[in-house]
Amino acid sequence: MATLRRLREAPRHLLVCEKSNFGNHKSRHRHLVQTHYYNYRVSFLIPECGILSEELKNLVMQTGPYYFVKNLPLHELITPEFISTFIKKGSCYALTCNTNIDEDNTVALLPNGKLILSLDKDTYEETGLQGHPSQFSGRKIMKFIVSIDLMELSLNLDSKKYERVSWSFKEKKPLKFDFLLAWHNTGSEESTMMSYFSKYQIQEHQPKVALSAVRDLQCPVLQSSELEGAPEVSCQALELFDWLGAVFSNVSLNNEPNNFISTYCCPQPSTVVAKAYLCTITGFILPEKICLLLEHLCHYFDELKLAPWVTLSVQGFADSPVSWGKNEHGFWKGGEHLYNFVIFNNQDYWLQMAVGANDHCPP
Repeated sequence: MATLRRLREAPRHLLVCEKSNFGNHKSRHRHLVQTHYYNYRVSFLIPECGILSEELKNLVMQTGPYYFVKNLPLHELITPEFISTFIKKGSCYALTCNTNIDEDNTVALLPNGKLILSLDKDTYEETGLQGHPSQFSGRKIMKFIVSIDLMELSLNLDSKKYERVSWSFKEKKPLKFDFLLAWHNTGSEESTMMSYFSKYQIQEHQPKVALSAVRDLQCPVLQSSELEGAPEVSCQALELFDWLGAVFSNVSLNNEPNNFISTYCCPQPSTVVAKAYLCTITGFILPEKICLLLEHLCHYFDELKLAPWVTLSVQGFADSPVSWGKNEHGFWKGGEHLYNFVIFNNQDYWLQMAVGANDHCPP
């Protein structure tokens, strides 16, 4: 009975797999990357590769910068100056840092100008703002979601709605958070955000990059047309997904009898590649940067390569209030929301999207 209870308490996960071709005009790959706003880790694996091209390496090194601002008052994100400087002139991203989505108040600024607040019951009532209960609250409602369209507010700064929001953040319930901030606008200087928030404790950061060559890597055999695999011919997408997790976590795939840490082994059929290149980027990584990486990897096979496929994996912040678009995101026992592309040498691709129990189905 106790075992059954523990099984029921185990976190549930949802994995959605689909296949398409980058040349298909109905392909959703770009939209799905662009609407997964808050990414903290990007990894790609290239079999039969010992060294990155200079072009790809430069692209990896240009995935920043992003900024950390300590104790930033929330009202700073709704001022007319901030809206006109950053939101109207590019894609501005902000996410509270050092907060837990299931316990604390959290805030996210989406690139379309929507400000999303996930507030506990007391804070929500004190702000006096209109919102709705979190979809993952359960019977006892403890969290509320407030959405504020800053672009709409900026159209009439003398409106009662703007005055109410401004009064709430400045006087009724002043809130301060540590924020991660990033701004994508090719036509402006990167130092603008540093100077704009100069009166606060602001630091500029570059994502951390880890490059490594893996030798004698056992890889599953894949066929782009067989998402579910074929017996003794190719592996299925789910098996590849598990295998990638093991590779990125540096798990031994040998399944040795004296290894009591992991008994995992590569799915079959498989092949051993002499060398593979693994790159992991960690930080506050914008969808625009990931789109560039994906586009470059799509063109990896423009020249003849030994590798039959490459992968690009992206993990979202576990404590982000949203996953894709405005879809509410919760933590429960993992907080995972991630996606993975398998890019084949014929321009076919597999797309795998995974979320935990407190999440909507991926789009």
